[in-house]
Amino acid sequence: MKTDEGYSHALGNRQVQMIAIGGAIGVGLFLGSGGRLQAAGPALVLSYAAAGLAAFFVMRALGELVLYKPTSGSFVEYAADFVGPWAAFASGWMYWVNWAFTGIAELTAISTYVGLWAPQFPRWVTALVALAFVLTVNLLSVRLFGELEFWFAMLKVLAICAFLVVGLALVIFGTSLGGSTAGVGNLVDHGGFTPNGFPVVLMSLQSVIFAYSSIELVGIAAGETRNPREIMPRAVNGVIWRIAVFYVGSVLLLAMVLPWTAYGPGQSPFVTVFAALGVPWAADAMNLIVITAAMSSCNSGLYSTGRILRAMAIKGEAPAFAGRLGSRHVPYGGILITAAVFLAGVALYYFVPERAFNIATAVASLGVVTTWGALLFCQIRLREAAERGLLERPSFRMPGSPYTGWATLGFLALVVLLMPFADADQRVAFFCIPLLVAAIAAGWRIVDPRRRARSPLDR
Repeated sequence: MKTDEGYSHALGNRQVQMIAIGGAIGVGLFLGSGGRLQAAGPALVLSYAAAGLAAFFVMRALGELVLYKPTSGSFVEYAADFVGPWAAFASGWMYWVNWAFTGIAELTAISTYVGLWAPQFPRWVTALVALAFVLTVNLLSVRLFGELEFWFAMLKVLAICAFLVVGLALVIFGTSLGGSTAGVGNLVDHGGFTPNGFPVVLMSLQSVIFAYSSIELVGIAAGETRNPREIMPRAVNGVIWRIAVFYVGSVLLLAMVLPWTAYGPGQSPFVTVFAALGVPWAADAMNLIVITAAMSSCNSGLYSTGRILRAMAIKGEAPAFAGRLGSRHVPYGGILITAAVFLAGVALYYFVPERAFNIATAVASLGVVTTWGALLFCQIRLREAAERGLLERPSFRMPGSPYTGWATLGFLALVVLLMPFADADQRVAFFCIPLLVAAIAAGWRIVDPRRRARSPLDR
C-alpha cells in the first residue's frame, strides 16, 4: 500500500514555498538565540554559519531524494529503500521524538512571550490554549493547515525583513540605543569576539542545530504537493538562501545592534532590540509576531508527525490508531498521539518552568541529528545504487557527494559528542540516548516478527 494513499493533494506552490520558509524560521532563532548570545557572545555567528553549511548539504540531499521519489513518508521511506526496514523504524520514531519535544519547546516559548503582557497569568494555561488551537487546525483539513501556515510564515518573513532593514540602518548610522551605540564595534568591544572562550561556541552547536530543525518539512509535504518535480527544487533552494540571510544575517546584526550582554534567555532578542528603540508599539508588534512563529512551528509539528506515524502504522510499525485517516483526508490518529505528548509537555512546564524549554530543545536536537543523518546516508546510498546502474539519479543532485555527505555526518557526530560537556540540560538529553536506543530496539523486536508474518499483499 502506498503511504500517500487517501491524502488530498491540496498544497500548491504558494503554500509549499511558505511551508519551506516556516520550517526555516523557528523558535530556536526567535527565542533561543537570546540565551546563546548571552553565553557565547558575538562568536555565536560562527556556530550558525557552521550549522548552516551542514543544513545546506542536508537540504540538497533531501532535494535529490524527493526528486527520486516524492512521498509523504519522506525519509522514513528512503531509509527503508536504501538501508533497511529497521532503519526506517528507527528514523521514523526519532523524527517523532524530534517533533514531540519541539512542540513542547514551542508551547513553552508561546507562554514566555505571552508572559510579557500578562506576567501574572498562569503560563501553563497559555500553553494549553495554544495546543488546543493548533490541534483544531490540523484536524480540520490540509487546506486550512496550508493556508494558516502561509500567513504565519508571511508574518515571520515580514518580521525578519523588518529587523534586517532596521538593524542594518541602526548599524550604518551608529544609532544610540539602550545606553550603547550600534555598530561593528559591538562585536569586539565587550570582552572580545569570544568573551567566554571558543569552547562555549562549540557547546552552542546543539541549540543552533535545533534552531535549524524543521527545514526538512518541505520534504514531508512532497506527497501532498501538485507537480513536486517542479516545485520541490525551488523550495529546497529557497530554504538554503534563507538560512544565510535570516539566520546568519540576523545573529550577526543582533550582535552589532546591541552588546551581547543585553540579551538573555527570558525574552526574544528581537523584542529586546525593538524595546531598546523606545517606540512603544514596536516591541509589542514583534512579540505578537514571535508568538505566531512559535504557533507555526507547533502547527507544523502536528502536521508532519501525523503523516510520519501514519506511514509507519500502514507498515505495522506504529500503533494501528496512528494509521486512522478521517473523512477530511487528515491522519487524525497520528496527530492525536503527538498532541498527547504535547499535553505531557505542558505538565513538565508546570513543574519545571525554568528548565522545560532547554530540556525539550536538547532532546529534540537528538531527533534532528538522526533525521539529518538519515537523509545524508540515504543520499549516499542512492548515489551508490545509481553508479551500479540500479536506478537513475535525478538531475537535482547533492553537490560534492559523497565527500560532503560524510563530512556533514562527521559534523553531526561532533555535535552529539559535545553535549555532555555543555550545560545540565544538554547532559539530560545526552543520557537519554541509551534509553531511546533501548526503547527503539525493543520496539523493533516486537514489530519485526509481526511485519514478517504479514502477507506480501498487505505490506
